[in-house]
Amino acid sequence: MMPTLGPNWMDPAWLLERFGNQFFWVSTAIVFVECGLLFPILPGDSLLFAVGLFIANKTLHFNIVSACLILSIAAFLGNVVGYEIGRAVGTPLYERQGRFINKANFDKTHDFFDRYGAKALVLGRFVPIVRTFITVVAGVGKMERRHFFVWSGVGAVLWATGVTLAGYFLGSAFPSLKDHLEAVILLIVAVSVIPMVLEFLNHRREARRALDAA
Repeated sequence: MMPTLGPNWMDPAWLLERFGNQFFWVSTAIVFVECGLLFPILPGDSLLFAVGLFIANKTLHFNIVSACLILSIAAFLGNVVGYEIGRAVGTPLYERQGRFINKANFDKTHDFFDRYGAKALVLGRFVPIVRTFITVVAGVGKMERRHFFVWSGVGAVLWATGVTLAGYFLGSAFPSLKDHLEAVILLIVAVSVIPMVLEFLNHRREARRALDAA
């Protein structure tokens, strides 16, 4: 039976039940893959939040500082891998028409990068799909490595540590939150989609202005 969140492996509660204390390392691996190996549908946001929540309610026995550090490193290293893939493979990736690796996703990410420049490596962390492809776009564009590492590192810490700490502090303040995890994660998913919706509406508004001007 599918949970509301989708397949079992996208449900933090199912992963915790299946892997126990190894849930943390499974989450770390998923964060790394989502940030660097072109799998945009992985539940990075919800897993980070769940790690913090499970540590807060003692379901997961792990130090919160160590967890934030390790998850931030995984997010950063994932970005480095994505960047190097972009530099090595280059533009042929843009021509693929797979289910997730396709020109439409790259075009959306490229527009996001053009709009925000290097800051896109920070802002893009909080936008699904863009989070996965932004570093590949930076690699394809041959963004200077040191510049990339700085902005990617800042984004990794703000995203991985920020979302994990949000789960930790909310879990500490509201212990009953663990009983409503699915609803909370659905809310996180909804909130994470807001930047994409705003970007789409802004793009439509600018396109309309350009059409009116023409």
